[in-house]
Amino acid sequence: MKVLALGAHPDDIEIFMFGTLAAWKAIGAELVFAIATDGARGGSRDPAELADTRRKEAQSAAYLLGADLRFLNFPDGALVADAGLNAALKALIDDVLPDIVVTHAANDYHGDHRALSQAVAIAASFTAPVIYADTLQGVGAEPSLYVDITKHFPLKIQAIRCHVSQDPERFVAAISTQNTFRATQCNAPTGSYAEAYGFRQVYPFVDIRALMPPAPEVRPVRNRNTLR
Repeated sequence: MKVLALGAHPDDIEIFMFGTLAAWKAIGAELVFAIATDGARGGSRDPAELADTRRKEAQSAAYLLGADLRFLNFPDGALVADAGLNAALKALIDDVLPDIVVTHAANDYHGDHRALSQAVAIAASFTAPVIYADTLQGVGAEPSLYVDITKHFPLKIQAIRCHVSQDPERFVAAISTQNTFRATQCNAPTGSYAEAYGFRQVYPFVDIRALMPPAPEVRPVRNRNTLR
């Protein structure tokens, strides 16, 4: 099985998807990471220098899962779902031939995220199903798929911390809360972590549960009315 993860910026895959990608890796999936922009606007340093730094940080994080890392090198902060992006994504997808694609939610907070989501949905048509990662802080998200990432959460944190230039501890704190909350939604045991995804049924991809890593354990809920 081959999974293609598409992030807009060099740390997006780690923040939004890395736990699930680690879970896929654990069951034998081949991983390809692709970053749409050069990340040159992710700070106040010289853009060329920052882009180079962030490229190296992304390589360090991808190495943790042995992922094949690709760079599309569109300008940071100016991503548009136009013919150029669509052509680049179609070429990538035709080359990788993934069984499933993971990218940003269409209503996420950053314009680059939204543009990439829109373009991926078009480029992947008839090639692979697309699932959409959780939004920042879960705002406006309507998850339909959950993945248990408890065993992989420490590696996810390590991957986020590879992005030293981005003050990663702020993301570590935010994602720890969010992934705990998603596990709690599933009634998972205390200390569990989960990532949530949206999936829109688009012909010919209707039921993709067999492609996903395991969801959090389903625990019975006691009916208090029957307790004596």
